[in-house]
Amino acid sequence: MARVTVSIGSNIERERHVRACLDALADTFDALRLSRVYESEPVGFEDGRNFYNLVATFDSDWSVGELAAWCKRLEFANGRRPDSPKFSPRTLDVDLLTVGDLCGEHDGIALPRAEIRHHAFVLKPLAELLPDARHPLDEIRYAELWAAFDADDQALWPVEFVWREHHLPLA
Repeated sequence: MARVTVSIGSNIERERHVRACLDALADTFDALRLSRVYESEPVGFEDGRNFYNLVATFDSDWSVGELAAWCKRLEFANGRRPDSPKFSPRTLDVDLLTVGDLCGEHDGIALPRAEIRHHAFVLKPLAELLPDARHPLDEIRYAELWAAFDADDQALWPVEFVWREHHLPLA
């Protein structure tokens, strides 16, 4: 079993699609743990509504390819089009961040995902959820990576979010 981390994002019917994603994750994988939900402005494109983002972690014995395919099927089931441009509004975006300590390309997926180090909407919730876990490439704790991160041009803020009668807490 490997600890898997995924980033979740939506800027079209955000609450509905994030809840649908969390339902699918909880119904498929055991011991799901979640960060807070953050709202952020779109990064990389200017045309679009703000996103809701969070990170989830769970244990799985699935291969990287199986996990990636499951994430894609979930996105498509929630209205994401396979031909949608990279920098465009989206109903649901579910990306593998890490699968255990795997590094390099596995089943066509590069791990750990580079966005961990480049996007506040990925690193902040990851550091909140797993502050003492270490980035697989250089073994730096996620809390340390977040403390050193320059988020001046990537504003994000926690939002109250209820899922299955559970409040994902504000700090």
